[in-house]
Amino acid sequence: MITKFKSLTFGFVLAIAGATQASADVVLRYAEAGPNRGTRAAAVQFYADEVERLSGGDIKVDIHWGGALLKWSGVMSGVSAGSADLGSVLSSYEPQELKALGIGDIPLEYADPWVGMRAMYELMTTESQLQESLAGQSLVYLSNFSTTGVQFECTEGNQIRTVDDIKGKRVRATGTYTNVLAELGADTVSMTFGEVYQALDTGLVDCLASYFYTMKAYKTYEVVETVTRVDWGQLLGFAIVINEFAWSDLNEEQQTIMLKAGSNMIDHFARLTIEDAEKVAKTLANGGFGKVVPVTPMAPEERKKILEATLPFRDSWIEDANRRGMDGQRIWDTYIGLLEQYQSEFEANGYPWQN
Repeated sequence: MITKFKSLTFGFVLAIAGATQASADVVLRYAEAGPNRGTRAAAVQFYADEVERLSGGDIKVDIHWGGALLKWSGVMSGVSAGSADLGSVLSSYEPQELKALGIGDIPLEYADPWVGMRAMYELMTTESQLQESLAGQSLVYLSNFSTTGVQFECTEGNQIRTVDDIKGKRVRATGTYTNVLAELGADTVSMTFGEVYQALDTGLVDCLASYFYTMKAYKTYEVVETVTRVDWGQLLGFAIVINEFAWSDLNEEQQTIMLKAGSNMIDHFARLTIEDAEKVAKTLANGGFGKVVPVTPMAPEERKKILEATLPFRDSWIEDANRRGMDGQRIWDTYIGLLEQYQSEFEANGYPWQN
């Protein structure tokens, strides 16, 4: 009888120990509004896998794809409120609330994804004023995506080769790019990427300010006739953020893991994106997607005109940051210095994966 009692007691202790071990595992819900295909989707999955690997399986990221948990327009507020623990956010959807990330959406000459993402990662993980701005939305920055440089894909008869060609075109764009194109005479249209295929097919829009990876992911090559390669800036206000309270529940080691996974993801995503962009450009031009879509570089003097049209929006970001109590000019100068630093590092040493 005593032996049986000891056996039951030992079994109970093991059960309690097992329950304690199980409760030590952390499962974080990730709201991803994009589809589970393409290079960025591969990067999101890499991030989840990297978190699990670095934590030895103690932290798991449960990805909800395609807006199943939160749509693009609701990811920021949903993560902020705790409906999801972390997610992919675009500052263009919440430009006031995500002003800190918006610095990465000012179109500049730096179109290299690795350079841009590295600069943003260092800026957002070291600049306290930007961190405090995100904390006002109950968010903590973890990593960054890049859309890569903006290209123009257009339907038949609507190709854009020069700045003058922009005038009168119905163009879908986002963020500051929308404002710049409007200043250059475009009739800009706002819609999600999930709607652009039908908009092109029906003539609702003439052109997209888009990216090589979205051309493949959303199959817009089926309904356009030309692509002009502009390599115009990149959207870097495109980040992985975590709910501040979920973040505070993690210990210091776990927080370090979440950020390290974010840093590792940047190199992984940059490599995928750069290689994929070149592959997509070649496949468009050689008809590998089922039809030939010519890819024509924009002349340098025309690209310069577009870059110059962006300068007032740089000044506007600095002024707005100042109104919010931040040192806008100092933050901007730091950001440009980081872009120059990583551009120089790339030119001197190539990409990390090439070494």
